[in-house]
Amino acid sequence: MAALLACHPDYRVLRRLVPVRHFERMPQGPVMRVLLLDTETTGLDHVRDSIIELAMLRVDVDTATGLPVGEVAVFDGLEDPGVPISSEIQAITGISSAMVQGQRLDEVRIAAMLEDVALVIAHNAGFDRPFCEARVPAFAQLPWGCSFADIDWKREGHGSSKLEYLAMEKGWFYEAHRAEVDCHALLAVLGEALPISSQSGLAKIIAASSQPSYRLQASGAPFEAKDLLKARAYRWNAEQKVWHTRLADEIQLAAEFEWLKQAVYAGRPARVQLEKLDAGVKYSNRIGELSIRQI
Repeated sequence: MAALLACHPDYRVLRRLVPVRHFERMPQGPVMRVLLLDTETTGLDHVRDSIIELAMLRVDVDTATGLPVGEVAVFDGLEDPGVPISSEIQAITGISSAMVQGQRLDEVRIAAMLEDVALVIAHNAGFDRPFCEARVPAFAQLPWGCSFADIDWKREGHGSSKLEYLAMEKGWFYEAHRAEVDCHALLAVLGEALPISSQSGLAKIIAASSQPSYRLQASGAPFEAKDLLKARAYRWNAEQKVWHTRLADEIQLAAEFEWLKQAVYAGRPARVQLEKLDAGVKYSNRIGELSIRQI
């Protein structure tokens, strides 16, 4: 029945995602060991809130093809946050206070999972990385990539960058918001070729992690330029009172300098602050390399 429906132009068939524990394909080039990670937490603030579940998949990626190869090592652990889990968090994660009572993450196993890892990948690394570093400081020593931010999913032909949507686009469904199954879904999605570039998602993130990105502040921008900046996706930092944006590479940075000079500063000389972010600090709360540029 499913096969018949799949052949009909008016229907699409979703199949339950089956986690892969071993990839039979042989590497065609050097391999890179990556760790895919997801957390469930008591809230959104890594200072005030805590991890209640941490899941990780460790797998080698063939750098010639961008595809996972060999065994997939799995870790999934719960931890008692020491406070009751709110009803809202229980509804989202399916994790209750009774489930985590007396539980603690196995730090020895976590350390073993981190051995020889060249890159950590999370689907929202800006959220997961600060939580992981606060709980296990060794995470701060590793480069991180983000499957949500390091891939332009819209440019690749997808209508959303949410993991559930991306999996459904590939024909899979799964019970989301438990950390381990989210990791398996992420590995499945990133192991597929992207529609436009034809690279795998893993290859795209590995390439992005090898070059710096930039956070640019439109220092001293005139007030009347605020609508232009907002329309160009700049964000307002109320504490520093400055508009800022993130740029993926030096090509985008050079183009942005030219746009700022003409559109915002009207050709007048201006000094702007630039923060260079490599994979060692990207998506963390630490500051990258700061400089002042004349444009």
